[in-house]
Amino acid sequence: MKQPGFFDVEERLSRLSGLGDQLEAFSRTVNFEAFRPDLDTALAYADGSKGGRPPFDPVLMFKILVIQTLNNLSDERTEYLINDRLSFMRFLGLGLSERVPDAKTIWLFRERLTQAEAIDILFNRFDTTLRNAGYLPMSGQILDATLVAAPKQRNTNDEKTDLREGRIPQDWQDKPAKLSHKDRHARWTLKFTKAKRQEDGSMPATDLAIPFFGYKSHISIDRKFRLIRKWKTTDAAASDGARLREGLLDKSNTASTVWADTAYRSKANEDFMEKQGFVSKVHRKKPHLKPMPRHMQRSNAGKSVIRSRVEHVFADQKSQTGLFVRTVGLTRATMRIGLANIIYNMRRFLLLERINAAA
Repeated sequence: MKQPGFFDVEERLSRLSGLGDQLEAFSRTVNFEAFRPDLDTALAYADGSKGGRPPFDPVLMFKILVIQTLNNLSDERTEYLINDRLSFMRFLGLGLSERVPDAKTIWLFRERLTQAEAIDILFNRFDTTLRNAGYLPMSGQILDATLVAAPKQRNTNDEKTDLREGRIPQDWQDKPAKLSHKDRHARWTLKFTKAKRQEDGSMPATDLAIPFFGYKSHISIDRKFRLIRKWKTTDAAASDGARLREGLLDKSNTASTVWADTAYRSKANEDFMEKQGFVSKVHRKKPHLKPMPRHMQRSNAGKSVIRSRVEHVFADQKSQTGLFVRTVGLTRATMRIGLANIIYNMRRFLLLERINAAA
């Protein structure tokens, strides 16, 4: 067997391009250098005057987080695949003989950004890129939330009570190793899903309620381009509706209309939107113990046609990137979900650019 040469590698990369390398499209379309000033500020690395091995380039490390999020990889699996895949190396600008960050280095980089709470800044940086490219928030906005699973915690009833009341269980306080592996912010909730038709053809009278543990991702997308413009992460038990008044509405949208499901319908929200100059298209709830009037059914059906677009965002995140929180705590979950939102916008940006190029 002959030894592979430079031109053999180039031929293989050319074949990957022909097969449609998504990461190559990212490199062509997304200006990752735009993130450098924010990364430098958040990381606050020393100037190197005291010696020691210099850190990896922050843009390269951020691109590793992009790879990791796109493919739902652990740190260890990310390290392995960067060494194994030519497409990953090309995206990162690494040669076959160059040093690859190990799993610990990847973890430390992400943790440093997490503790600096840099994810909002990075999200806004790319949102600026989108706006400069002409993708302004337009035609109103759509709000919704989805549950994001996290590793289940096995706690006693007393421990659960302490956590709900904001206390650290006594037994954990003396065991720092145990405490570091306990997620004190994720919560249990019930996930309702439509009941399936039974074997005799009948439908159960009630929907199914499935216990769920983790966090909740709240987003607001613009109707025109379906890009995420505002977002927030909470525990899974948090109310959807209350988040509307906590910064989810985008005042820069060129239209004032807001679509959302019945979870966001409340007097407090309606008053808030009216005061802020928004026009509510939130679904109306069925009257208690009464059939829903025909005109209200028609109105909700018309709203659903528009509101359903936000479901495509969550479907894309869960099917394409396997959205899941592997970490412990709300701060790290926010970093994970924030990265998923940036990656979704990047993928959407690629699609919009292809559509414009073909028009």
